[in-house]
Amino acid sequence: MTVEAISENAQLYFLIFVRVLALVEIAPLLSSQGIPQIAKIGLAFFATVAVYPWIKESGYPIPPNGLFYGALVIGEALIGIVIGFFLQVVYAIFSAAGQFFTLQMGFGASEVFDPLAQIEIPIMGQFFNLMAMFVFIAIGGFQRVFLIGVFRSFEAAKALDFVAGREHVFALVIKSLTGLFEQAMIISFPVLGTLLLVSVSMGLLAKAAPQMNLLMLGFPISISVGFLMLIFAMPFIIEVVARIIDNSFTELMELFSKVRPAGVMP
Repeated sequence: MTVEAISENAQLYFLIFVRVLALVEIAPLLSSQGIPQIAKIGLAFFATVAVYPWIKESGYPIPPNGLFYGALVIGEALIGIVIGFFLQVVYAIFSAAGQFFTLQMGFGASEVFDPLAQIEIPIMGQFFNLMAMFVFIAIGGFQRVFLIGVFRSFEAAKALDFVAGREHVFALVIKSLTGLFEQAMIISFPVLGTLLLVSVSMGLLAKAAPQMNLLMLGFPISISVGFLMLIFAMPFIIEVVARIIDNSFTELMELFSKVRPAGVMP
């Protein structure tokens, strides 16, 4: 292998590595500050080595100009950030779903530290975070992150193609942000709706029997009913969580197909 070939391969390796590392730094679970930085770099390196042969075979033009190459590096980093941010927004749906009914259950003052996001969130938000993490692992979420987020993205389009199809990228990000609360409400609706009915019933009972100390009875009733509904609705919630994660990867594939240049086969 000549020096020119080695240099060209090193440039392509670095482009792939930049996109993968940016994705790892932003993607849910992988971006946790609890994971050592050296482990993230090592994971990005091994993923780069794994997908390099297919990407080289598909052809990735390397600009001879150093300025253009630097712009290409920035573009690859931005692509990884956008893909990771989209998955992060999808993962935030589950935390928001738990926060919707935390106050109604009587846990409004209880917060726990989330080691993944490095912030304090309501206790039910952390519960939904953990549940989403287990579902994400069970349905092969990590494999899909690298298969779709890395391999398919390189296979479909290059950095310049994403720039040309930036309206599709912006549309996907806006759609994910606007759909965050809608999806979170769908997940939390069984528990939230039941707790609202309990609150209305307690209010009517307080008017009918003002001598009852409903303030003391309200908290244990709300907590008990909330957990019972959570248990009964758990199969539905898990199914919705799995469907949302599946749909997120499907939307990424649709984005890649939209920004793919004409004449390039999937």
